[in-house]
Amino acid sequence: MDISSQQKVLVLQEDLKKVMWKLSLPAIAAMVLFGLNAFMDTVYIGQLMNETALAGVALAYPLTAIMMGLGSWAGTGAGNLLSILLGKDDRAAQEKILANVTLFMLLTTLLFALPAYIFADSLIQMMGGSGEVLTYGTEYLQITLMASPLWVYGLGLNFIVRAEGKMKEAAIMMSYGLGVNLVLTPIFIHYLDLGVAGAAWATNIGMLIYCLTGYLYFRGDKASFQANIHSLSYDQSVFSSIAKMGFPGFILTVMSLVQAVVVFNAIIGVGTEDDLAFFAAANRIQLFLMTPLFGLMRALQPVVGINFGAGQYERVKQALLLFCKTGFWLIAPFWLLLTLFPEASLRLVLPDMAFGSSDLFHFRIYVLVLPFLPFVFMSLTYLPAIEQPKYASIVGLARQVVFYVPVMLLLPKWIGIGGVYYGSTAIDIILTGWLVYIVWRTFQSFRTAQSETETSKVETAL
Repeated sequence: MDISSQQKVLVLQEDLKKVMWKLSLPAIAAMVLFGLNAFMDTVYIGQLMNETALAGVALAYPLTAIMMGLGSWAGTGAGNLLSILLGKDDRAAQEKILANVTLFMLLTTLLFALPAYIFADSLIQMMGGSGEVLTYGTEYLQITLMASPLWVYGLGLNFIVRAEGKMKEAAIMMSYGLGVNLVLTPIFIHYLDLGVAGAAWATNIGMLIYCLTGYLYFRGDKASFQANIHSLSYDQSVFSSIAKMGFPGFILTVMSLVQAVVVFNAIIGVGTEDDLAFFAAANRIQLFLMTPLFGLMRALQPVVGINFGAGQYERVKQALLLFCKTGFWLIAPFWLLLTLFPEASLRLVLPDMAFGSSDLFHFRIYVLVLPFLPFVFMSLTYLPAIEQPKYASIVGLARQVVFYVPVMLLLPKWIGIGGVYYGSTAIDIILTGWLVYIVWRTFQSFRTAQSETETSKVETAL
């Protein structure tokens, strides 16, 4: 039995706890390293430079995340499609995936990166930047945009490897690039005196390594499906499936940008640069604590997709619930530590800032949502993997347009800077309840599909 067949048998037949840990541990390790890089970038800039530089880079982060969103769009779309096709054993369709997703990545990157580079200054102003903050943010954004094809291509290829169920291989590929970035960032910022430009160039070099590892994997014929890394082609069915099934991941990224615009402008409207730096620190700490969940999400996708493709609906349901429960127990101890010792956490990023009691209370409110996030993240991974991407897209759009925009425009003006933190937490709690209902409805549809399948088998036998 070849490696790809062994992997498929593992996902379809082995004990789900064994499957979860075998796939999740390398994925969690990779995402923790990824989160550590993003977090340490913030620490390096805050410690080796100043709060103004940190505020400028904080404004650029959501815009650079669009590149990650494009890679996620292509990678999760191709990955969800591949997992389902692996479950169905449709090899003819599998062979078309890589050529189509490569074309998809090329087109989307060019459409975003060129205009964003030209209008980088205006984009940072849109985020709320001015003065030195604007200068730092524009410099960081333009340099990272120079390597946007590497960001998108590397991430997209890595998602496809994960969709095969090869979490260990994907994690190793990621670790090379992230390790390089982690080492180079302080050298470039401090010893070469490049400032925020150094942080951006270190990230770009790391992305180059990340991209090369994915390219060499597919060039070496290590994939579990027929994949020509050098091909470009357009098949309407495959291309549109990639676009539809990956769109929820992209829309969440875009909507996160919308969220960042309204939040940053809300903070600037009622607060100071220190308030902006404080929010950036709180946000980075929360994101870092969420990285184990990102690893679980990556592992859940092929488990759900392959089992759904094979028609094993009860196993799909059991997998989702198991991953949600595991995510909660992973994050709960860290959430408790942040709640009990908020100042110690914030000092890692802002060593010289004086924190008031209201700051620490706002931080506790902001991280209150952490125990709810395992279910939110797993559900948003689960829905596209069962060919229901529209629900994940609707939730992502509504979160920002229906909730975040009006709440952030009004609440901080009424009650001050605390409105940012109260509003953010309340929105995510509401979102959790909405997703509970959507997931419950999909479970009901599984019962119907299973019943129809069993009836069909009986009729065929008769």
